[in-house]
Amino acid sequence: MIKITFSDWLRESLQFIGRGPVVWFGCCLVIGLLMPLGHLSLALGVLVSVGSLFVGVGVAKYIDLKYRADDPVALSWAIKKSLPLAILAAGSLVFCWGLFRTIAGIAAGDWQNIAKFFFDWEFTPENLQRQTTRELAIWLFGYANVALIFCLLMMNSFASWFSYPLMLFRNYGWSAAKEEGRAALSECSNAFYKMQGFIFLQALLCLSVTPLLTPVLYMLTSTMMYVSYQSLFGARSK
Repeated sequence: MIKITFSDWLRESLQFIGRGPVVWFGCCLVIGLLMPLGHLSLALGVLVSVGSLFVGVGVAKYIDLKYRADDPVALSWAIKKSLPLAILAAGSLVFCWGLFRTIAGIAAGDWQNIAKFFFDWEFTPENLQRQTTRELAIWLFGYANVALIFCLLMMNSFASWFSYPLMLFRNYGWSAAKEEGRAALSECSNAFYKMQGFIFLQALLCLSVTPLLTPVLYMLTSTMMYVSYQSLFGARSK
């Protein structure tokens, strides 16, 4: 059995950029344009950001299939196939986040903070007039990096890294995908923990040092999820 390493996953993920640079960076741009919605409604922002993360897995599949001349597909196929499950997965995260915030708000007697989770217009001159582009990007994308970290923690706690691609590409139920995914992770735990550490580190850096790369980190995480899944399960079905 060939030993799976994090460096292999990272290298293969970066190769996806060369396979479909227009589509890959186009997705980064769309994600970046959607993320500011979090300053209109945090619930909506988390939904579209995390939903984009999971749709990105379908886009990675599209790039992979398009690269193989024997199995071409349309980009619309990837979006239509992955969007419903992505919304469901992202909605579950929004529910958990909202539940935690509601409990905290009730405990503190801060009902206004609960309402702000669903609507909070933050596009004010004070917020938009930042001294530098980096400071503006930190404000725009900061919550998205926290959402990414929270999403990974929730996946590790209640599902598995491979749950979404197994449900998307092999039609597994949530419970079966969780068990199958966790069993697979036991075969490559060292590579997986290094990958998780890499993503967490990049998310922390994007909170202060490289905020403009937040959409790129989301798409890279989607690609790594697909590449790692493909290396273990070899999914070729549509």
